[in-house]
Amino acid sequence: MRIIVGIGGGIAAYKAAMLLRLFAKNGDEVIAMPTPNATKFVGVPTLEALSGNPVSTDVFDRVPEVNHVRQAEQADAVVIAPATADLLARLAAGRADDLLSSTVLTTHAPVILAPAMHTQMWEHPATQANVQTLRSWGYHVIEPAIGRLTGPDSGPGRMPEPEDIFAVALDVIARFPKGQVHPVYTPGYAPTEPLYTGTEQERLAAARAATLTSALLGQVEPSQADSDRETGASESLRGPLAGRLVVITAGGTREALDPVRFLGNRSTGKQGVALAEAARDLGATVHLIGANLEVPAPEGVQVTRVVSALELREATLEASAAADVLIMSAAVADFRPAEFAEFKIKKSADSEDAPVIQLVRNPDILREVVVRRQQAREAGESTLGPKLIVGFAAETGSAEKTPLELGSEKQQRKGTDFLAVNTVGVNCGFGTDDNTITLLSTLNDEAPVFSGSKKELSVRLLEHVAAFLPELSA
Repeated sequence: MRIIVGIGGGIAAYKAAMLLRLFAKNGDEVIAMPTPNATKFVGVPTLEALSGNPVSTDVFDRVPEVNHVRQAEQADAVVIAPATADLLARLAAGRADDLLSSTVLTTHAPVILAPAMHTQMWEHPATQANVQTLRSWGYHVIEPAIGRLTGPDSGPGRMPEPEDIFAVALDVIARFPKGQVHPVYTPGYAPTEPLYTGTEQERLAAARAATLTSALLGQVEPSQADSDRETGASESLRGPLAGRLVVITAGGTREALDPVRFLGNRSTGKQGVALAEAARDLGATVHLIGANLEVPAPEGVQVTRVVSALELREATLEASAAADVLIMSAAVADFRPAEFAEFKIKKSADSEDAPVIQLVRNPDILREVVVRRQQAREAGESTLGPKLIVGFAAETGSAEKTPLELGSEKQQRKGTDFLAVNTVGVNCGFGTDDNTITLLSTLNDEAPVFSGSKKELSVRLLEHVAAFLPELSA
């Protein structure tokens, strides 16, 4: 097959190099066709080397051949990655102001688009309207992935990985072969459906964008959009966390002593998993960061698996930057070994001999998230950092103080919006099906007590927290 790989002018253009290689390894003839701005991110020599064909951006190159028509007629498919917001807008307007857009306007081959842009650009009604237009014309648009964007932001808008785009493109090409006319003129034509490469979380994010866009464009009333199945929105999107990103940490960290042993705790992750399931059912897009979970993660949520406190810190700081709610229910080790033994620590023949393990403090992840959010707000960047932060305090009490007293002191130190205090022990809290928490807050004087199964408790906690979220902006 002859595949045109179009490349938009965005930072994700560097990933197009791998996409070129994948098609070339598949035995396809590959034509790299960047926009002029794309060459500012990836050089022409790189694209020519990987594709094995000359690269052009301008319709005035190779004029005698009428290059855009020749390329359009010979192509079996056009795959554009990344498809920037600007490129989507130009294609939806029928523009033909460079070689790539002119080729797309001319071809009868299937066109597959992999958008990549900032979340706010992707969810803007203009972009969503452009995507709807392109789908109505028979173009195949892949929903973007959710993850780290340019800078500190995370959210929907990340370009899917080249391997995923390649797999989707092959499927589209097999199901929608090149025709003699534009797709809209073929008998039985119907607009294309959204294409997915990732998790159910990304499907929910796409449904959320479609629902909001339909309402903003006046195609349906907001109340109708919530109940209209044809938008692709899940029933769960009607809950109190609809349209929200909730990041939850769960499980217990493990700090390696040697290749065999670790310092850990009794947390199984049951409570965090129950929170993730409840948040999903209440309409949220959920990112679960699981530290050594001993229970299965719920379906329909994005899962990042970590082992140590340092790994948990990195994943939490990245995922929570764009979160509406961050819930830190993982049991994080306060200390880790100062040194990792490369080989298994052996006991000697001397019965009195015992190794001395020096410990160092782990970072206080919860406090760091609170401080970062405060710094962002002071700098006028109110969109950075979770809107609400919920910590968990697993307390045993002490000879002098009750678990609740210790929890109150912890909340003052941490500065969280909420702190769920629960009593734990060998057969209490960790690994059980039921739990009891007292929810302390700096936002009001209430301290409700929630008790029951961990799922029931999670629903009540999340419904309570959701009431403190600001209204979603249009």
